[in-house]
Amino acid sequence: MKRHRSLVHFDVRAVAFGVFLCLMLVSFLSTDTASVGAEPVPSATPRPKTARVVRPPKYSEFPHNQKAHQVSCDQCHKFPSDNWQKVRAEKDAFPDVTEYPKHESCLGCHKQQFFKGAKPTICGICHVNPSPRDSTRHAFPNPREIFDTTAKGRAATSDFAVSFPHDKHIDIVSGTGRQDRFVNASWTTNRRRAEESCSVCHQTYKPQDKSDDEYATKPPSDIGDGFWLKKGTFKTAPIGHTTCFTCHSADSGLLPAPENCASCHTLRTPPSAADFDPKLLAAMGVDSDRILVTSWSRRGSSGKFRHEWFSHAELSCSTCHNVTAMNTADSKTTSVSINACAACHVTATSDDGGALNFEVDSRKAKSAFQCVKCHVVFGKNAIPESHLKAIAAAK
Repeated sequence: MKRHRSLVHFDVRAVAFGVFLCLMLVSFLSTDTASVGAEPVPSATPRPKTARVVRPPKYSEFPHNQKAHQVSCDQCHKFPSDNWQKVRAEKDAFPDVTEYPKHESCLGCHKQQFFKGAKPTICGICHVNPSPRDSTRHAFPNPREIFDTTAKGRAATSDFAVSFPHDKHIDIVSGTGRQDRFVNASWTTNRRRAEESCSVCHQTYKPQDKSDDEYATKPPSDIGDGFWLKKGTFKTAPIGHTTCFTCHSADSGLLPAPENCASCHTLRTPPSAADFDPKLLAAMGVDSDRILVTSWSRRGSSGKFRHEWFSHAELSCSTCHNVTAMNTADSKTTSVSINACAACHVTATSDDGGALNFEVDSRKAKSAFQCVKCHVVFGKNAIPESHLKAIAAAK
């Protein structure tokens, strides 16, 4: 009897222990499963923050937009430079900043870098072959006519944009060269004079004129209807101080004065997207043309618009450009609205010959269609609402 009771007690204890193990196992598995994907419980001791990686300064360049370099221009650049009478022909010379700053402008902060190594990296910003025996300097970015022809100039990108408000320059000199006569070039009352004002600064670049060769470079034999850059596509713009200092000189007293650099030169902000593919430059053999590259890489409207095409050449500048709103430091003000194109290139339907109508209808019929009639890269993007509104207005 006692033996029977002990066996029963043993069996009960064994069962209870087994149940206890099962419950512990289930609890463990439930806790582990629930922890998957759950937010971690904050620890009483916060984790140390990851240290921010600080990139070492690149002393082979001088970025004006670096905080330590954002000082007044005359703290480094002296007006006029000692060599201003030598960099331009004597008859064309005028007081200007035409040379790099002197050593004392840099030594206050960079004495350590000046004496680091046989050929300090920082010296290469200004000097071609830094050494005690060779003080030859790179061409200074001004005059641009000289700088752009050098290897450094062809690859350089300025830290600055030039702020040129067109509305303040509509009433300007008429004609070309150094002028001493102003004209009242009102856009509403004197269109001819206004157009003459534009031509003071802007001419058709490398026009085809009477030549039979319409392309900038020879296209492939199988070009067909494919795009290849043509002559007379772009307009020029002043690239240096020569045009500006015609009026803004020490003699005239017209503000801003030549030594007030910051009145026109502002730190460049990230540019807006352009209808431009840099790979095309090399393919077309025009990647060494500084004026062409600069003009094309800033085209925020149609990358294929050609100024010299006869229908375009007959138009006045103000037909497409809102001249009074244009400021060269703000790319949004220089873009051309689709409404300027709509007068000729938008019709009620595609059957009426509208180029924009055809492109939009083709995209709607086939999503992979690229609008290449006017665009280089923008034609891959979604159709802008402004284009659809232009077609709706034409109907």
